[in-house]
Parts: sequence; structure tokens; C-alpha cells
Amino acid sequence: MAALTITYVGGPTALLEVAGLRLLTDPTFDRAGRKYNFGWGTSSRKLQDPALTPAELAPIDAVLLSHDQHDDNLDDAGREMLPSAERVITTPAGEKRLGGNSTGLAPWSSTALQAPDGTEVRITATPCRHGPPLSRPIVGEVAGFVLEWEGQRDGAVWITGDTVWFSGIPEVAERFDVGTAIVHLGGVRFPVTGPARYTMNAAEAIRVAREFELKTLVPLHYEGWKHFRQGRDEVEAAFREAGIDDRVRWLSAAEPASIEV
Repeated sequence: MAALTITYVGGPTALLEVAGLRLLTDPTFDRAGRKYNFGWGTSSRKLQDPALTPAELAPIDAVLLSHDQHDDNLDDAGREMLPSAERVITTPAGEKRLGGNSTGLAPWSSTALQAPDGTEVRITATPCRHGPPLSRPIVGEVAGFVLEWEGQRDGAVWITGDTVWFSGIPEVAERFDVGTAIVHLGGVRFPVTGPARYTMNAAEAIRVAREFELKTLVPLHYEGWKHFRQGRDEVEAAFREAGIDDRVRWLSAAEPASIEV
């Protein structure tokens, strides 16, 4: 049986440990209080400090960076730590902007990492739509990631990245047997764009749990920023009402959680 250990840092940031590999998602390490502008009249304020620092999480074998163009997924302190990681796996557009140790993966393309014990962890980029239809030219490229390695009993691990439900999501289920999904929630909206939503809400996460027949759903990206519209209380209530709460694994900040995969 394979085990995945996740340590929650805050927002979209978590440390994943697989067979001795240390993988960091979307590094955000700035202190709370600052306002960030995302372009096209959108902005937000960070409300929560990170639970851990880059120094406390080092060493990092690879950063799984869903996108580099928004500060709530890669802030200044997160950007500063990227060179200290062995690799940064991100979008093709992100690779062009970041250079250095970054590798850009187009949707459905893969790369592999070698764990200290010899286990090969295969990482495949999955498509995201980070907003309403036709928003991609404005919001830019975003990627999710599927992680596969020998010994997984219940299926692959999928990090959704910042996305809403669209045609690319069921295609992930068609291509991979996903047992554990780390779902970016928050139901992100901005006053200037009205009802348009930029990440999944609880209803879409429930749809993921049901249509993927998940064993475990791990919520991420639901607190710590002003533009996150659905916090834990609302999401948790929706999960209970839908009858999927027994499949949900909530993370506590800075406390490693072991998940059988």
C-alpha cells in the first residue's frame, strides 16, 4: 500500500511527500495584509500568514506550480524560493517566464522524478479553465497535475489546479483512475466581474467526488484570501448534505497528514 503525506501551509500551498520525494504546490509565503492586483481590475488581500516558511520545508525536490502569473498562487516570497528547488514543473508559458530550473508541461504531457528509494513518480499535466468560457486569453495558462507511482492501490493522485468544471475535467477521469483528488476550492469571484467564477465551488467538488468515484477528496485553496467566496464552514456543510463527508480529508496547518493511496 502506498502512502502520501500532506502538510498544509495555507491557501494553495502544501508539501506532498511520496517515497522520500518532497513536492511543494503553488508556493505562497508572503505575510498577510498586502493587497495584490491580478489585472483587468481584479485584486485581493491576503488574510492569513503561512503556517511554515520555505526554510522549514526545505529541501524541495520539485515545485508543482499550477501557474506563475497570479500572486495568490506564486507570491514574492514563493518566487524567491523557486531556485532552491531541484525542479519547477509548470505550464509552457510559465517555463518561458521563469526559465532556470523550470519545466513546462502542456496538457497530457508528462515528466518523471526519481525518488531516493528508486520509485519513479510520473507527473502528467492536466488542463484547467481558470474562469468562465473564453477567459483563457485573459487569465492565462493553468495546469493541474496527476501523480502516479508503483504501489498505488486506490488510483492516482490528482491536483486540480485553479479551475472550474469544464469539458477537460471529465477527460481526466477518462484517462486516469484517480483515487485521491486535491481540489482547489474557494469559488473565487471578483466584484468587477460579477457572477463569473474562477475556481471550483463545493457543488463542483461534489461532482468530482461522485463522477471520479473518489476514495479521498482533500480540500485546498479555500481560505486565507479575500476573493475566496466559499470557506470551510460552507463547503463542509455542502459535503455533509451531499453525503460525501466520509470521503473528505481536511488538513490542519503545519500538521502532516498521512493518506493511504
